[in-house]
Amino acid sequence: MYQLDELDRRMIDVLRSDGRAPVSKLADILGVTRGTVQARIDRLLDSGALLGFTVRVRQDHDANAIRAVMMIEVAGKSTTAIIKRLRGMPELHSLHTTNGSWDLIAEIRASSLHDFDRVLREVRQIDGILNSETSILLSSV
Repeated sequence: MYQLDELDRRMIDVLRSDGRAPVSKLADILGVTRGTVQARIDRLLDSGALLGFTVRVRQDHDANAIRAVMMIEVAGKSTTAIIKRLRGMPELHSLHTTNGSWDLIAEIRASSLHDFDRVLREVRQIDGILNSETSILLSSV
């Protein structure tokens, strides 16, 4: 498994803010060469640590989007590996560790019930996830 270093973490942080940032802009921000950035992106993609690039949409942009919170129970010491898998899913907009009965809480946003159902299945099929409970958010008050 590829171990992220500080440069990888900083680059991923920049990409989270601007997934469309050109390699030259990333290099300027990070203070490294374009070749270094491209090699790191390739390595992160090849290792599965970086699963792709996505667009972030304003929360109120799509009033028909399905929003939910999912509480997740994790087996043993597999939390770190599961977090890496979950963070690569574009429908999971935030992920938090927590105390109590559940180990993780994820905020899910999907464009339709069909997509929402697919996301739930994908999460539940991850090795090391023992149980989950999901609540659809009906309205903000």
